[in-house]
Amino acid sequence: MKHTKGERLNIHFNRKIKLEFHGARLTSDGGLLAYRELDDTLGLFNSASTVMSDKRTGRNIQHDMTNLLRQSVYTRLAGYEDVNDAQCLSFDLVMRAVTGKKKNAAGINTIGRLETEILIVRENIDSLSEINGRWVERAMEKTAHHRIVLDMDSSESPVHGEQEGSAYNGHFKCNCYHPLFCFNQYGDCEGAMLRPGNVHSADRWKEMLEPIVRRYENKKRRKYFRGDAAFAKPEVYEYLEEKGLLYAIRLPANDVLYDEIKHLLIRPVGRPSRKPVVCFHDFKYRAASWHKRRRVVAKVEWLQGDLFPRVGFILTNMSAKAVSVVRFYNGRGIAEQWIKEGKYALNWTRLSCKHFLSNQVRLGLFVLAYNLGNFLWRLVLPGKIKHWSLRTLLMKLIKIGAKVLRHSRYVIFQMAEVAISKELFAEILSRISRLRCCSQQ
Repeated sequence: MKHTKGERLNIHFNRKIKLEFHGARLTSDGGLLAYRELDDTLGLFNSASTVMSDKRTGRNIQHDMTNLLRQSVYTRLAGYEDVNDAQCLSFDLVMRAVTGKKKNAAGINTIGRLETEILIVRENIDSLSEINGRWVERAMEKTAHHRIVLDMDSSESPVHGEQEGSAYNGHFKCNCYHPLFCFNQYGDCEGAMLRPGNVHSADRWKEMLEPIVRRYENKKRRKYFRGDAAFAKPEVYEYLEEKGLLYAIRLPANDVLYDEIKHLLIRPVGRPSRKPVVCFHDFKYRAASWHKRRRVVAKVEWLQGDLFPRVGFILTNMSAKAVSVVRFYNGRGIAEQWIKEGKYALNWTRLSCKHFLSNQVRLGLFVLAYNLGNFLWRLVLPGKIKHWSLRTLLMKLIKIGAKVLRHSRYVIFQMAEVAISKELFAEILSRISRLRCCSQQ
């Protein structure tokens, strides 16, 4: 049955309900305006046009690199991970406001060329990493901190086709890419690198870590590194010691290490305690491939009902007590939480392009979107909703429906008060405004 334009639609379960569609005057992503305000306050895209290479020629270029990059990031932040979504979003009034376009934002062809032709040039891929580093720097300038903690970890991005560089990974038991991530203690993604699916978890660690360390080398802050057993390599320890980083890295167990703690492996006498019985011990150890002895902290944990204890070894150059070293190392588990946020809130595992470089670009854009979302979460969010995840913010803050009214001087967004009230949104804008005032002083 065909319906004419402007005709109301009927609902059978309740005849009193009528449906009208006014796509040109409505938006479902009103909350993006808060992120755009934070973006402007931090000046996130100010350097995009200077560091990105644009080979386009001609007089009919309607969208500059800054607006195109901003549109690609904001569409991912709003949950639109496919380039195909650009066609309908180009008419969206919030997207037009975000990109500063009086007419339509960029369409599917323009965004497609950006991500599969312009950005896949090696210098632009490097520029995406440089832009991300500048973003994190500006966020850290607004953050009171006395140390920098870097957590490095790998993850999997499953593929469902024959994408270039994908391979079967026995650990994850799927065909995938095997990206490497580095986060700071506030959840900012300091860097991300896409790698083939069959490489070692620590493959190319130095290539990604070195620019991050160089960024902080002049900062008068203590710098720390945490990693799992995949990073238990002599070249990693030597590099971190050379650069002055304190580290805590899980060390794979062997007979020599167990021999050092054999006095702790005797089951406690008496009735098993309901609470875990935990013992710590530290000692000096030198593997055959090391040029010097290093400190190892051991944790032995007896649990009720277990026949054997749970044992873990941590290699460190920290001088803190053994229990403090273990507690510090255990904090690296939060990096897995940040990776899950990227997976489930932004779906950054959706790397469906055929060519490897195109997927590297997609991952870089997803990381920028993730960081923009994380900046608002940690710098701006009021205490009453501070417990919200990025996924929750997507559903409750970004996805605010709004009716748009145009006047001669103003464009008014009439925001729906469902999950976010006017008072709460005003508090968010007020906190962003305070950040702006701090940057001007």
